[in-house]
Amino acid sequence: MTTPASVENPHAGQGSVLLDIGGDVGALVVTMPASMLDVEVEIKPVGADFDEPADHPHDHDHDHDHGHDHGHSHGRHPHVAVVARPVPGGGSVPSLVYPDLVGGSYDLYVKDTTDIVLTVEVPGGSVATAEWPGA
Repeated sequence: MTTPASVENPHAGQGSVLLDIGGDVGALVVTMPASMLDVEVEIKPVGADFDEPADHPHDHDHDHDHGHDHGHSHGRHPHVAVVARPVPGGGSVPSLVYPDLVGGSYDLYVKDTTDIVLTVEVPGGSVATAEWPGA
């Protein structure tokens, strides 16, 4: 059975996430409200236009699958869906994971809107954490 190219993998991003960090590249994990499961959230550098095409600002010298959760833009800023991720000891936490961001300040907003909900600082070479309002 085949699926149309426009349908995204409904299981993408629901397992482990490989963080591609080092040097000036960091990652971001955002705890989200359970009411936002499956909502897609875009991220853009502070000051960038909402309709500005996103670029993938660093090179990969290795080959890996770029699934939806990797945060690629498909013509817009990178976006990922809120998914319930398993946590040690059982249970899950709704969250966003942006696995490879060049260090800097970023705005987060629900896809297809222009309302900035959260601004975060992502340092290169490490993982930043944040909490979405209401989480």
